[in-house]
Amino acid sequence: MAKYLVTGCAGFIAAKTAEFLLEAGHEVVGVDNLNDYYDVTLKEHRLAGLLPRPGFTFEKLDIEDGAGVSRLFAQHQFEAVLNLAARAGVRYSMENPHVYLTTNAMGSLNLLEGMREQGCKKFVLASTSSLYAGQPMPFVETLPVNTPISPYAASKKAAEVMAYSYHHLYGFDVSVVRYFTVYGPAGRPDMSIFRFIKWIDQETPLEVFGDGSQARDFTYVDDIARGTIAAIKPLGYEIINLGGGKNPVSLHTIIGRLEELLGKKAVIDNKAFHIADIKETWADIGKADRLLGWKPTVGLEEGLRKSVEWYKDNLEWAGKVKL
Repeated sequence: MAKYLVTGCAGFIAAKTAEFLLEAGHEVVGVDNLNDYYDVTLKEHRLAGLLPRPGFTFEKLDIEDGAGVSRLFAQHQFEAVLNLAARAGVRYSMENPHVYLTTNAMGSLNLLEGMREQGCKKFVLASTSSLYAGQPMPFVETLPVNTPISPYAASKKAAEVMAYSYHHLYGFDVSVVRYFTVYGPAGRPDMSIFRFIKWIDQETPLEVFGDGSQARDFTYVDDIARGTIAAIKPLGYEIINLGGGKNPVSLHTIIGRLEELLGKKAVIDNKAFHIADIKETWADIGKADRLLGWKPTVGLEEGLRKSVEWYKDNLEWAGKVKL
């Protein structure tokens, strides 16, 4: 069994990825700075699910801390590094662009340098479908993504190309996995599914940026975690989409299904469409199937039901999470 470094381990996707690695019998060293970009209660909830598990070690660490990252690599011999730590969110990246660059780009560089010093050669980098803005759908990995329309997307592009430099210079094996609108239990409260569930349940006006016709390639968190782990295999340097792979689903459709699951009617508060948002996302996932043998297994109906069930089961505290 191997030892893996999972960064951002209290985050939505990383916590599930760490959980699956531990269930497979591996050791996981998880790091997270537990920042307050969104309600830390959720991060503590996810972390509490990992701490008792055999093979898991947690260290509170910011990957922007180069000296701290270097010390971490001196203490452990990692089979691979899964970098899921990131400042996420398109809109907030316009308000605070500096922290996006320091975490997403410089943080990734610190990890690559730690790997070079230690001799670890496998890097899995979580990236984003936000890079595909303005490209024809379905989005395929060969599309030129040189026109990011938010600091968030630009910082992720920087991480991707820096990882390529280390692949070229030092022979690193790099898998860049581009995620498409991940949702599920204990999801991020700055993303639509968590927010919509809470707003509908509490009969609070539901903020929709645009007219609600914008659509996303929603992908369940368990599927994303499985794909991320599958990407640990040797590939050279590859960029791989992990998405639902079907026609995009509109926000109107999502809201309607959540209304049915919650037994309540949404009160819609339409806001202006945000300049940094993408109108639609749709992943071509043929490459993930060919290289990783990966396809999503959890459909939208099942995924939304599980998300609502989790919210109801944890309502005493989840209902108080700040949005």
